[in-house]
Amino acid sequence: MSTGSGNAVTGSSAGAAPDRPPAAPAARRTAQEAGERAPEHTGGSRRFDAGALRTAARPYLPPLLLYGVTKLVGLTVFAWLLEHAGDYRAKAPRFGGGAHWWDVLATWDGWWYLQVAQHGYDPKLERLGGDGLFTVQQNSVAFFPLYPALIRMVSGVTGLGPYGAGMLVSVVSSFVAAAGIYAVVKAVAGVRAGTIAAGLWAVAPGAGVEWAVYSESVFVALAAWCCYCVMTRRWVTAGLLACVAGLNRPTSAVLIGAVGLAALVTLARRDSRREHGVAPPVYAMLVAPLGLLGYVAWVGYATGEPTAYFTLQREGWAHYFDYGAYTLRVLKNLAVGHHDYVFAFDVPDVLSLQLVLALPFLIVLMLRKRPPLVLVTYTLATIVTVLGTQQMFGNTMRYLLPAFPLLLAPAAALDRLRTGALAVFFCTAAVASGWYAHYVIFELGVP
Repeated sequence: MSTGSGNAVTGSSAGAAPDRPPAAPAARRTAQEAGERAPEHTGGSRRFDAGALRTAARPYLPPLLLYGVTKLVGLTVFAWLLEHAGDYRAKAPRFGGGAHWWDVLATWDGWWYLQVAQHGYDPKLERLGGDGLFTVQQNSVAFFPLYPALIRMVSGVTGLGPYGAGMLVSVVSSFVAAAGIYAVVKAVAGVRAGTIAAGLWAVAPGAGVEWAVYSESVFVALAAWCCYCVMTRRWVTAGLLACVAGLNRPTSAVLIGAVGLAALVTLARRDSRREHGVAPPVYAMLVAPLGLLGYVAWVGYATGEPTAYFTLQREGWAHYFDYGAYTLRVLKNLAVGHHDYVFAFDVPDVLSLQLVLALPFLIVLMLRKRPPLVLVTYTLATIVTVLGTQQMFGNTMRYLLPAFPLLLAPAAALDRLRTGALAVFFCTAAVASGWYAHYVIFELGVP
């Protein structure tokens, strides 16, 4: 068995019934074991099997319904809180304000994405002078091109404005992500746990950006299905998905590394080499980093400075890897009720602190489920990247949102509850998420 896949994914049964029918011919049996469906042919033309498509889609309906209803409740509560407080009306449209409550969903990073979608990039590094926190003018090239390109494409096809197109891309991608999370968790812990995991992602801390003009939903959709493809030994597809993810967010580096490590382990074992071959894992390793490296290289070329992207992140946004020094400083301050650190926001910081304190527990429980290597690597690398980087600590909830394998253990635990108890849990969590997952990030902090 390859380290990059789990027993639950192989589809092999524990035993055979005594009245088992005669074995199928070898060629047919091989196709069946691989989970392939041979297309029907009539006169050389391929027939579209709508019934097979409905059968394949049916298992995804419960998790997607749970996800959609839960998100809708949270968004409704968020809208009510915004209208009740009314603070957004006094804020600048770019910085958390707008004429309507839904305008808030396209502020902060959303404003930058819409600028790229409408006007493209203007790559440059403008030095501000001085030695303060920011020494370089902020520039749109800090925002990766996939999400704004999708906004522009959808806007052109549907006729929607940039805002409507951005929301449509995010909402549709969030359902694709929920389906991917269901598929991954189902393979490790079963169908019901997979459905619960999809619902948990709707109410996770930071989940407010899933239905906003933000790129998280697109990234998690790519990451979840990429991990699933590694688990099911679809190396070519996994490499392509990781490559595309590299055009969406810089944190795609952890996904690329997870795919590469799983491929290396597969190649290092004689049995898995014989089963998978050499070419598909090597292809995944080579293709996966091309999107990320290509965009960073383009920014360097366009600005005339090879390290321009990293300079912009460090000196324009004060975001850079510092081996956890900033996180430790924040934790020490919060422990004694001080706020002597940059990007301090009272409520988001306290909620993020609670999530950070829960991480060791969540990690141990996840590892006890013995998930495939690609999930372990991806999750741990995501956590190390988030906690090892100076950035807005209050957004740790949002930055850890892509670490969806952490939902594995809570989903498996909730799987023991009866349906009525689960309904009470999700109703309560959905209402509460309107505050902690939406309002806290967009109105009490900077998402």
